[in-house]
Parts: sequence; structure tokens; C-alpha cells
Amino acid sequence: MASSSDLTSPGSPARQEATPRPPPGRTPAAGSVRPRRGPRAGEERWALLFLAPTLIGLAVLSAGPILATLGISLTSWDMLTAPKFVALENYTNLLSDDRFLKALRNTFFYTAVSVPLGLGLALALAMIVNQRIRGIAWIRTMYFLPLVTSSTAIAIVWLWMYSPTGLFNTALSIVGISPLRWVADPTLAMPSIIAMSTWQGLPANVIIFLAGLQGIPTEYYDAVSVDGAGRWARFRFVTLPLLTPSIFFTGILALIGAFQVFDQVYVMANPGKPGDPTITLVYFIYESGFRNFHMGVASAAAWILFLIVAVFTLIYFRTQNRWVHYQ
Repeated sequence: MASSSDLTSPGSPARQEATPRPPPGRTPAAGSVRPRRGPRAGEERWALLFLAPTLIGLAVLSAGPILATLGISLTSWDMLTAPKFVALENYTNLLSDDRFLKALRNTFFYTAVSVPLGLGLALALAMIVNQRIRGIAWIRTMYFLPLVTSSTAIAIVWLWMYSPTGLFNTALSIVGISPLRWVADPTLAMPSIIAMSTWQGLPANVIIFLAGLQGIPTEYYDAVSVDGAGRWARFRFVTLPLLTPSIFFTGILALIGAFQVFDQVYVMANPGKPGDPTITLVYFIYESGFRNFHMGVASAAAWILFLIVAVFTLIYFRTQNRWVHYQ
């Protein structure tokens, strides 16, 4: 008669019969993981299923046209005849085209002025509306209104304010200054467009900065106040460092948007003369492709703009470790 220890020993027949066996035809691999079951099973497949419309749309409506413009930039095509392969001729011609170089300089000037100006004003307004005063909710709503208004409609309103009998010239006449040709003057045309664009972009930046200000813990301000820090010291050593993530985010959006400025220039200035002081890169692309029907030149200019934005964006991201502080 077998003892109980014999029945439970590893080599006993009873122990071998109690050990579960894999189903016939299936041999579990060493270290294999059992497939996930339950309500989370097939989660990845469902995610891909719901993402499929967006991914297909990006591939067909974005990636496809981008690659197509790269091919068109190597051709001479007027949309009426068959494209003719010219290799890099469009790119070399652009680098010696005075109008393209003028558009490039104007775009850099617009970006260099509008981005810092817009971010600085937005930060100042965000700190003003970040106050607990009566009626502040209505003030914040008024700042938000330009964000939901069409760029074309805003440009038309500002064009009226820049007119000889508009708001700005009327105000100047009150103090004895003769009317100015805001948009028609080569010296004032681009600054006038920058002023309108800066005002239009304020609401989005103010909202982001306001959210960043309200996310700063009050304990930090209490700590520096105990050390005798004044208002400027609190802003310099607490507010500004902790607001750098918001500045970084709004800065990259403003940088990309500034390089792509078009609506304001088209509506307010509508450049058409050689050497026009308001022509920008995107307007040059529109003019070359849809007015002169030089699709190869327009595509090459679009790719040059893409490379410029990509380089500046890469530099911007590479430098964030030096000045962006996360809590």
C-alpha cells in the first residue's frame, strides 16, 4: 500500500495524472504569455478601427498631395499641357528671382516682429485679466470674440479703419496730424498688417497664458513674499519660469502661423506690383500657381517654405531644454 507521501511526490503516477495537460496539437512555448481576455480583449484592433478614417484621410488628403507637390516641383507645368521634367531648375530660378527674395524677406520681417510682439502683449493681457475683480468674466469673453471671427471679416473691418476717413485717421485729425496712407504707403503697409494680425491672434494666446497663470500654485508666491520679494521679483523668479511651457507652446504655433500668413495680405494689400512691400511667401505661391499657372514654380516655393518652417521648428524644439521649466 502506497503511503501519502508517495502519492504526492513529484514522480508519482497520481501527481502526474493531476498535472494539467495542454490540448492536443498545441504545445505552449517557453515564456509564452496567455492572450488577453475579457472586456479589454481586442482593444488595439478597435483603436485602429476608430483611427482608420483619420489615418486614411491624412494619407489621401495630406501625405498624397505633399508628395505630389514634390514631384511637380521638378517639372514645368501650366495645368493645360503635359508636365515637362526640368529637375532642380525651378529651385535655382527661385533663388535668383527678385520677387521671391522680396517675399522671403517680407515673411522673415513679419515673423520676427509679429511673434514676439503678439506673445508679449498676450502675456500682459493675461496677467491683467487674471484678477479677481467684478465683471472679469465679461472682459475675458470680449477678448475671446476675435478668435471665432473670420480672418477675412476682420481684415475688411481693419481696412475700413485704415481708410482716409476711417477710425485711425479720424483720431489723428483730432490731434492735428494729417491722414496717413496706412496700407498704401510702402513704409507703413507691412506694420499695418502686423498690427491687425497681432490683434487677431491675441485671444488664443491670452487664453493659453491665462490657463498657465491659474495653474501656478499660490504657495510659490507666498514663499517668495516671505523672503521679501516684490512684484517684479515674483514675476521674474516665479511667474515667468513656470509659464515657460505655455510660452513654448504658443511660440511654436505663432511661429508656424506667421510663416504662413496669407489672408490678411490678400484682403488688405492684395500685392500685384513688382517689389510690393507686402508680398509674402504664401502669397507668392498663390500668385505663381493660380494666377500665372506656373505650378512647378509654386510647388518649389512651397517646399522651400516647408523646409524653412521645419528648420526653425527643429531649432525651437532643440533649445527648449535651456529655458523651458516644467514643474
